[in-house]
Amino acid sequence: MFQQAQWSDMFTGRLRSEIPLALESLGHAVLTAGAMLTELDLSDNAFGPDGVRAFRFLLCSTACRSLMTLRLNNCGLGIGGGKILAEALLECQREAKAANQPMVLRVFVAGRNRLENDGATALAEAFKMIGTLEEVHMPQNGINHAGIAALAKAFSRNPALRTINLNDNSFTKRGALSMAEALKDLQDVNVINFGDCLVRSAGAFAFAKTLTEGLPKIKEINLSYGEINHIAAMAVVRAVEKTDSLEKLDLNGNCLGMEGCKMVRGALQVKNKLEVLASLSDDEGTDDDDDDYEEEDEQEEEEEDDEDYEDAEDDDEEDVEEDYDEDKERADNGTDSCKVPEETEREPVKTVVVTTPRDDVGNASQVADTFLRITSVYNLAENVSCAVFKTTDSLLTKAFQHTEFQQDLFVSHLLVHLGLLKSETSVRPMSSLEGPLLVLAHVASQPYFPHSLQPILTAFLAKPNQRLEKHKDACHKLMQALQKP
Repeated sequence: MFQQAQWSDMFTGRLRSEIPLALESLGHAVLTAGAMLTELDLSDNAFGPDGVRAFRFLLCSTACRSLMTLRLNNCGLGIGGGKILAEALLECQREAKAANQPMVLRVFVAGRNRLENDGATALAEAFKMIGTLEEVHMPQNGINHAGIAALAKAFSRNPALRTINLNDNSFTKRGALSMAEALKDLQDVNVINFGDCLVRSAGAFAFAKTLTEGLPKIKEINLSYGEINHIAAMAVVRAVEKTDSLEKLDLNGNCLGMEGCKMVRGALQVKNKLEVLASLSDDEGTDDDDDDYEEEDEQEEEEEDDEDYEDAEDDDEEDVEEDYDEDKERADNGTDSCKVPEETEREPVKTVVVTTPRDDVGNASQVADTFLRITSVYNLAENVSCAVFKTTDSLLTKAFQHTEFQQDLFVSHLLVHLGLLKSETSVRPMSSLEGPLLVLAHVASQPYFPHSLQPILTAFLAKPNQRLEKHKDACHKLMQALQKP
């Protein structure tokens, strides 16, 4: 029995007016033959909406109830063709269900068709009703966040989905968050291709959280050319470093910068997973214009409510020498406080109150700021050093155990304020690194310190830097602590 209609690239050189008539004739022939199609491939035929209209009757017929693969790549469907196609699939499924023979469509391919939001949204309704999809390929369709959100909802209704290819569409923040949420329902996914989709750093953080919580079968992740910064990229790396099934991770063409690329490679190398990382040769460097991107997103996506995931650049940068009176006031309002001795000329030791709100122990940036304030008063006097170590241990033990604590963001924040890593915003580095370096040496020797952070810190300490030259002894002690097994 005739089952596979492989008619791709069949109408080259034909007038557009001729193609619909030919498609109609082919459709009638399939019905006359009593065929039950399992595959229909009309890719690379520029028939547009008129062509879809011509074989709509075929898609609605009993011949397509058994359809498992539908390929309509590069057919010039446009919004109109996408809507006609969606209506045909919906009608076929309704009639198939009425006959107790629901469709089992598994593979849908419709890339390079300029479906845009309306076309994608219409098809999403069909996908919801079908529910058996395993592969969806819809790259280069001019779909932005509204269409992506509609597709995300539809994908969550297809639990057997294994491959999602939406390359070269425009997710932006809202679309990325919608898709990340939908992926939580798709435990069989092994390939996600969101390259060149402008997922931005907020989207990367969202995908990282989803990867951490599930997707045990993931094999390939493409987040290339998405305007992702190094902190968000590291979040993705941390999310997949324990995933045994991972075969490829593509973060090329983002905004990691030289140091960020080193961090990504180092983190994967320490887990013996460097081979899964695609080339980073097209990295765009650190992104100084992320605020502009956020403004563009707001214009494109209308005014949004506060989201759970924010770009690291959106975190308020606090001066490490901020007024301690503010901290005292927050302590009076129900925060954990720790008293750290500070040496002064007139008074050998006085007390400074450094606070971290209980609710913010999972906030990596605020914990880093608190750590820097504590270490800024460190000196070799035994009562001072012991108090600083005790306070730091208490702070970081809670932080590293917190489920929402982003270790990479914590380290990046420290490196920026120590003047060892370039920041996208204006940050004044600490004047002296001795205290932070010596306290970090203590921290690196403690059981709570994550071994995964060792290669990142080591890479930056090994890099020539005038600020480190002034504190060779402290730097050496930290390097020794990091190299201990």
